[in-house]
Amino acid sequence: MRVGLISYPMLFQRNGGLQVQVGETLRALAAAGHQVGLVDPAHADRADFDLLHVFGSMNGNHRLVAAARAAGLPVVLSALVAPSWNAAAGRRARLAGWLAGALSAMPLETTYAHIRSALRQADLVIALGAAEKTAIVRGFRIAPDKVRLVPNGVGARFFDADPAPFRAAYGIAGRFALCVGAISPYKNQLGLAQALAALALPLVLIGPVEPAQAAYLQALLDRPAVRWLGALEHGDPLLAGAYAAAAVVALPSRGEVFPLAILEALAAGTPAVMTDESALTLPASGFALKRVQPDDRTAIAGAVAALLAQPPCRAAVSALVRDFSWPQVAAQLSACYEACHGHH
Repeated sequence: MRVGLISYPMLFQRNGGLQVQVGETLRALAAAGHQVGLVDPAHADRADFDLLHVFGSMNGNHRLVAAARAAGLPVVLSALVAPSWNAAAGRRARLAGWLAGALSAMPLETTYAHIRSALRQADLVIALGAAEKTAIVRGFRIAPDKVRLVPNGVGARFFDADPAPFRAAYGIAGRFALCVGAISPYKNQLGLAQALAALALPLVLIGPVEPAQAAYLQALLDRPAVRWLGALEHGDPLLAGAYAAAAVVALPSRGEVFPLAILEALAAGTPAVMTDESALTLPASGFALKRVQPDDRTAIAGAVAALLAQPPCRAAVSALVRDFSWPQVAAQLSACYEACHGHH
């Protein structure tokens, strides 16, 4: 089957979890035998593909879904909907959209309307976890049987990561907390740094920073125990080594659908603290994975302190995500593609 992967036009102008997801999915599908490639909207032809896989339901992607459907092309949509959407939030969003149109006397469309349009037009919707599926069904009124669960994967290199090259490259010794992600208020690195101040635990940051966040980065660097290493390519062995070297990985961001940074940290055997605004759930993981509200600095500090006081067995931590492999993801996606194409 010829599968085209596509997302919003500026996707690869930055580095982040979605870019990694698309790239790893592309490689895993190719290894599984699919004819797969990234779609160039300027030169793509309907005859080039048997199915389109759209990543993300925002940033105008509802237009991609609509255009594909108009051309008779089956569409699988990885929704990437925030788990915070529920029935009440959906009702408020629909009311707000109606009011905006009524007050302006213009055919205004809200972000909610764009997301719902993409979800409704897609032949099949993929959710990364049960919480995201619930948000899709309740917040956007999508039929449950239209939504399949397919999680993200973890690269094999994270399971046998070596911390020594990372420590040698950056001259880092002793215990430290690690946060991997774009430097921004949304990722909440400053709140994390403030929470860790009482623990006297150094914080190491890895991730890109946009010019608009220069002041935020400076506020972080003004704190005595914070060090920023810049961005590392996802395939760089030093990134895997950073996860393995850290005493704890923390990501108390404003929201994460299914954070790869947490999966990769656990694969490396490192316990983690993460936002409770996420679709990621792992059974019996409380010994190594703590969930906190992003604005609760006391809870963040307490969760980190608990993991430092009783460090879990690294092999047991890795075992939590042992089944999250990209080949398994490719197999599940293949089943979704076959089901979608067969019913079109």
